[in-house]
Amino acid sequence: MWGLKHKSYNCEKCGKDFISCAALRYHAQAKHLGRILCETCSKYIFQKSPAHHEEADHEMTPTNRQRSCWNMTLKRETRFVAMQTSTTCRMCSRQFGTVHAREHHEKQEHHFTASKRAQMSIGFKPENFLEYKTAMEITKFVEAKLRPISGLVRIACASEVEGIIAFIKEQFPLPVTYVTKGGSYMKGTDIQEWSDVDIVLFSNAFESLEDCQRKTPGVLEELGRRLIKSSWTNRLIMQKKTQFSLRCFFKCYKDCHGHSFDIMPCSDMLRPTLSGGLKESFYRKLYLCSDNDKIQLYTMALLKYQVEFVKASTTERVKDLIRLMKHWLKTSFAELTEENKFRRLPSSYTVELITIYVWELAGKPIFFSFVQGVRAVLKLLVQYQEICIIWHKHYRPNFTIFQKVFLKQTRPFVLDPANPTFNVCENSNAWDEVAHVARRSLLKPLFNGLQAKEPWLFTRDW
Repeated sequence: MWGLKHKSYNCEKCGKDFISCAALRYHAQAKHLGRILCETCSKYIFQKSPAHHEEADHEMTPTNRQRSCWNMTLKRETRFVAMQTSTTCRMCSRQFGTVHAREHHEKQEHHFTASKRAQMSIGFKPENFLEYKTAMEITKFVEAKLRPISGLVRIACASEVEGIIAFIKEQFPLPVTYVTKGGSYMKGTDIQEWSDVDIVLFSNAFESLEDCQRKTPGVLEELGRRLIKSSWTNRLIMQKKTQFSLRCFFKCYKDCHGHSFDIMPCSDMLRPTLSGGLKESFYRKLYLCSDNDKIQLYTMALLKYQVEFVKASTTERVKDLIRLMKHWLKTSFAELTEENKFRRLPSSYTVELITIYVWELAGKPIFFSFVQGVRAVLKLLVQYQEICIIWHKHYRPNFTIFQKVFLKQTRPFVLDPANPTFNVCENSNAWDEVAHVARRSLLKPLFNGLQAKEPWLFTRDW
């Protein structure tokens, strides 16, 4: 007997399928009707109360607003995991269940054709290193422009950073149990003129994660006031306050460079060290958690493992290759416009992991050509739909949570080495633009006539 084929009705907002139009209508009324997307924080809110949402969630103190500095050279993603998936429209931030549905919407509603994509994505800047023609020029560029200055300046910088961290800990309104530090500065992948530092201050004054959710905005408000009134005020530029983080820019040694600080309070119930069964239990809680705010708090405990992974997986030359790829990301793409203001490129952490993976494919050479290394990473980005990268340092291949996440994977797939529930590529909804810019980059003078050599011969198949 032939089976009957039923038409399915798909919800464009969340991707769920229903067997009837009536079921889809009921779902839309129950889950989505009456809600709009806030363009500031990308949360769905009730249509009747946008003003209350603005006042409650986006308000900054007059002092912070006066001292804010929004146009820094590099913009940072403060969240540890993606709150929007790659299925969010670049033009209107509408979210879909699949990448295919999102791409169809962009073509139909916004006429996002291939030519328009090229126009809105490519933006090679004058300082881009792709115009160089020799490997020697690239090496000199890394040494002169990207690699942090060594010697006494680096020692003084380290002292300054530790000093401001100690001061922030001292000014924190609650007792601090321990501090976790992250960001490019702590991983050693920072560049000469700028770096970022993440500070998570764990406190036992929070009775639970729910208590931490409630109290954190007030704690950050008070910390901001104390920092502004402190003796460091001339060297701290208060930038942005979100629900769980306070961002400031610190003018470092002799004001020759600076550091972007993200300060985040958290409950110390997450423990400073997770090992064995405790870690797997922690991953299960994280996987089962459906509260996005709690997920952010949970993942703060994994920051130290992310830092340790990058530090343990790189040599100084690999860190220079990472710096080159970050510089490429910064200087190769067109700036956001009002039309595509919801475009999100990959995070710097994603670029770090992909670069490490390509270096490992080459056999972890100690000495290698920067040009060959950059070419290999760009080649992989061109075929982003085939990227599937996993490390099993913190979770076993037969770990149930990992297997469930892996079965539901979408490409590109780069699983956070410290968090088996998070594909770091979900931070971006513009992988097709990344591939396009990478393809155009490979046509630049730097790669003219360049052929793969040992140990990068595997890129011939790419």
